[in-house]
Amino acid sequence: MKTRNHLAQVGVVHQVDVISNGLLDIPMLQILNADGTVNEQASVPDLDQQTAVKIYETMQYTRILDERMVAAQRQGRISFYLASTGEEASTVASAAALESQDMIMSQYREQGALAYRGYTTEQFMNQMFSNEREPNKGRQMPIHYGAVELNFMTISSPLGTQIPQATGYAYGQKMAGLDAVTICYFGEGAASEGDFHAGLNMAAVLNSPAIFFCRNNGYAISTPAEEQFAGDGIASRGIGYGVKTIRVDGNDALAVYAATKKAREIALAENCPVLVEAMTYRLAAHSTSDDPTGYRSKEEEAKWQDKDPIARLGHWLEGQGWLDKEANRKKLDQIRAEVLQELKQVEQVPVCVVDEIVKDVFAEVPWHLEEQLNDLKEHIKKYPEAYPATAGRID
Repeated sequence: MKTRNHLAQVGVVHQVDVISNGLLDIPMLQILNADGTVNEQASVPDLDQQTAVKIYETMQYTRILDERMVAAQRQGRISFYLASTGEEASTVASAAALESQDMIMSQYREQGALAYRGYTTEQFMNQMFSNEREPNKGRQMPIHYGAVELNFMTISSPLGTQIPQATGYAYGQKMAGLDAVTICYFGEGAASEGDFHAGLNMAAVLNSPAIFFCRNNGYAISTPAEEQFAGDGIASRGIGYGVKTIRVDGNDALAVYAATKKAREIALAENCPVLVEAMTYRLAAHSTSDDPTGYRSKEEEAKWQDKDPIARLGHWLEGQGWLDKEANRKKLDQIRAEVLQELKQVEQVPVCVVDEIVKDVFAEVPWHLEEQLNDLKEHIKKYPEAYPATAGRID
């Protein structure tokens, strides 16, 4: 990918103006080099110390949470998990560039954005253990978070459904005269879904102030990008739909922050959608149900480990005199202790009584569901050893 560094030229592409070998030659905004130094041609965004350090610490928190919960799944303590290892800058730094009134619609790998907004470790654990303290009362799979108070829309399992929803929600924000946008996260694999094309076209036609944020992490589960599409990534599709588009180095927290700030500014000022394509890499498995050794090499992973977004931002913070290594080490120890402590406490919290599967959903429970509920309760009574208090409660 061609790199363009000046923030004044933030990589916003309005039309097809450069063709190379039959493909678009779309520039990529990059500010930090892999070693954390600033590219001599780059412009550092207006970012204060408090925000920069919060971005860094949230990225570290997210990685520690991921490591601990993947281990918990392997131990059989939770059923499923999706890590964001290697992609932390794309989600955390973009969330930092938003305002609290902006709506976030997530795919499933944006726990960093939620953590940045203040979602607590206890809330993460309650959701993943599907217990009685979780607002959705265990009706969602692990990592399907939602927080009304943080303007974070509850995650849905079907791929890409949030894209047209974001178009509609952003249109509603505009009609209500709100100083707010909707950001919609998805992977490049989800951009192959029909919802992507319908959502972007609708946003362009209706002039919805939505930011469509694509984490192009190289793989749709086991399918590499080169086997997904022949065009120049996802950015070229935005141009095709008449959507202003920014391509950014997704492992560069400063560049992601700057690009998202610019996208928000354009979306509000011009009442229009903006597509941001963050070029990054999924160092983790797609999920705990996936084994990446079957479709990619250790050499490929090592190449991207050298571009680690956390290390890159950390080096820059040290150069600014904004990060103390010893204090940061103690902070990491505190995070690890907190995550482990909350995990141990929350896994003892019981789930909801099984009656709430239907009785908390329907004002009048249909007869056939009432019958199925009674059958389930009889089954649990018959095999109590298979359903401890944290797995199946009955009145």
